[in-house]
Amino acid sequence: MTSRQIDTPIGPLTLTVEDGYLTRLEFGAPATLGEASPGDSEVLDKAIREILLYFQGRLTEFSIPVSLKGPPFHLKVWEELKKIPYGETRTYQEIAESLGSPKAARAVGNACAANPVAIVVPCHRVLAKTGLGGFGGGLAVKKWLLRHEGVSVDDRKAT
Repeated sequence: MTSRQIDTPIGPLTLTVEDGYLTRLEFGAPATLGEASPGDSEVLDKAIREILLYFQGRLTEFSIPVSLKGPPFHLKVWEELKKIPYGETRTYQEIAESLGSPKAARAVGNACAANPVAIVVPCHRVLAKTGLGGFGGGLAVKKWLLRHEGVSVDDRKAT
């Protein structure tokens, strides 16, 4: 496992790679940084390049290999989130319906909150029916990411 912190327009992000896969992308500084193994270093370097290109507006789709671990429903939600194109949004309800669970909007929100690789698995693109919803990096960061992708958020309130 290896981790590295990078500076971005939304503050520091910590990326963690394990066994050749990005396993975490967290807001803020890490408690500790892991030592790099050669294979992990290559993937980490690629992840950093892609994240920085994203913030420069030069990348709209990530190709970083990601390993997601969690409950089965969360895994389904995260796979669905990866299908939301850059610059588009969905509601928690729309994600629930696309998974065949129309009454599971709240569970979709819980899965978004538990997303271990924010931005790469774009939970920031999921909104509540009446506003922004929540976001682990904070609502100001969610607004920044959406605006960065060309989504108008001025008329949406936090819920």
